[in-house]
Amino acid sequence: QVQLVESGGGMVQAGDSLRLSCSVSERSSSLLAMGWFRQAPGKEREFVATISWSDISPYYADSVKGRFTISRDNAIDTVYLQISSLKPEDTAVYYCAASSIVTQMPRTTRGYYDNWGQGTQVTVSS
Repeated sequence: QVQLVESGGGMVQAGDSLRLSCSVSERSSSLLAMGWFRQAPGKEREFVATISWSDISPYYADSVKGRFTISRDNAIDTVYLQISSLKPEDTAVYYCAASSIVTQMPRTTRGYYDNWGQGTQVTVSS
């Protein structure tokens, strides 16, 4: 079982930036892809961004393109989510996810990932 630990969340104001981190318990090169999802109060968990071991171009949800950047540091087995120009509607619990098994599910879906972190809260005030 892959352990994922998110950090970097907090309470910020609209327009601020934040960098979330996800520490992975095993060599990231053994994983197929990493992703970030978020869940706002009363809403379903939604896809935010994904990056794979070999991808040059990460993939983002349309709602976050241009403001969110996913990256990974394989040397320290950590994935990041840089968020800029935060909006109140970005308020959510942000989850890191990892895929360690081959599946036909798209990388933008929850079913693609078999490992999840506990989440980190991001609260954006206007």
